[in-house]
Amino acid sequence: MHPKACCFLLAFLFFSNVFAQDKIPGIDKSPLDISYCPANYPVLKLKDKLKDPLIARVVYSRPAKNGRDIFCDLVEYGKIWRLGANEATEIEFYKDVMFNKTKIKKGRYTLYAIPYEKKWTIVINKETDTWGTFGYDVKKDMARIDVPIETLLLPVEFFSVVFETFNTKVNMEISWDNVKAVVPFTYLNNK
Repeated sequence: MHPKACCFLLAFLFFSNVFAQDKIPGIDKSPLDISYCPANYPVLKLKDKLKDPLIARVVYSRPAKNGRDIFCDLVEYGKIWRLGANEATEIEFYKDVMFNKTKIKKGRYTLYAIPYEKKWTIVINKETDTWGTFGYDVKKDMARIDVPIETLLLPVEFFSVVFETFNTKVNMEISWDNVKAVVPFTYLNNK
């Protein structure tokens, strides 16, 4: 190969690699996470240790407390909140569920909350793939439920969502700072 052509090819490969790296985003301060119901579903499936069917999963960003006052300051009381950071939190039901006397068909939805000092209003909305609360439209709400909040003795540094199951009943536990909200729903035994 001609030396000039070789140098050109090497320069092209070098700069292609440098520009390709510019497309890679930096690490987000609020990493994306997934919580499954039942917990650790993918690992249990891989190890062939499943006892319960896949009921739901939540995809959410996990902001950190970082010494901030969260509720009534960063997250305002009485205003719609995306339940985490960045994109609005989404829940996918793999079975039909009863959520506050409303049947929600299996599918993907957005979860919002309206926090208050003593309770949260949890909202299931049919609009998905939205950022924050900018795409929120109350006309697309599927269901709402008011749940009391618990005050935690030890603060939770990173916003967290976990599930607990009891037969067909499920509690989705949402914790951050010194607050925990438990959102109950029941799944229906459909295929």
